[in-house]
Amino acid sequence: MQTGTLIWGALTSLGVTALLTASHVAYEILRWAGVAYLLWMAVRMIRDTLRQERPAIDPAEARAGADTLVGGWRQGTVTNLLNPKMGVFYVAILPQFIPAGPPDFSMGLLLTVVHIVLGLIWSGVLIASATALSAWLRKPGARKILDRVTGTVIGVFALRLGLSD
Repeated sequence: MQTGTLIWGALTSLGVTALLTASHVAYEILRWAGVAYLLWMAVRMIRDTLRQERPAIDPAEARAGADTLVGGWRQGTVTNLLNPKMGVFYVAILPQFIPAGPPDFSMGLLLTVVHIVLGLIWSGVLIASATALSAWLRKPGARKILDRVTGTVIGVFALRLGLSD
């Protein structure tokens, strides 16, 4: 997910995301792509929990899924990139903190890196918490509950994004 943040920060530092804010059509295209992706993720998560008990994941399936490092990175990055509010956030917030003098692009990237470091620290806290709860989180019942709740929340976010202006 932090890769998406870096890309949004770089695009903002280059002035590209200002076009997203200025172009209603570009914003709407990105917004609806985000809605579609979030709904797809939500339906998939909930659908998978409603299926019959499945045998242990085979290695080929594990390599293709989001339960791998690459799969998780890809899913987080796509989710972040398809979030138009991330671009709007950077356009609204980042320029206020760029001082006069240093090059805008370099300073924008530096501020983006600060945001990424804070995100990584928060992610570390979440990972430590998940590690502490790992025995419970590995139970199939817990996984079903978490996937259903997460899928529902993602679906609600998608609907909210789709219905917002």
